[in-house]
Amino acid sequence: MRADYKTNYGTIDISLESIATLAGKAATECYGVIGLAPRPSIADLFIKETHGLSEKDYAKGIFARKGPKGYEVTLYLYVAYGVKLTEVLSEVQKRVKYILEKTFQIRFSSVNVYVADVKE
Repeated sequence: MRADYKTNYGTIDISLESIATLAGKAATECYGVIGLAPRPSIADLFIKETHGLSEKDYAKGIFARKGPKGYEVTLYLYVAYGVKLTEVLSEVQKRVKYILEKTFQIRFSSVNVYVADVKE
């Protein structure tokens, strides 16, 4: 998937990997977030991932698409045990949306955050 928008100077194409990398960095800098988890798949029913994704693999933990009201981003996270989940997830949503919109000058209508696991 590619995000693109037109300016007076031409069309700008943004790759999913760049959106995923920036969203992943913004999310992992938030308090209480241990790392990104891979998107759930059929294989995950049999194999449990025990470590977070590396920075080069952030696209495996983030799904971005163009919706009717703007771009939508979905993140899967590992969160630290003992933190207030509502506060951490709300902060992740706000920070990721702010960073993406500020950097790419594209409207992101939603940032969906799912907790894959809570770790100590």
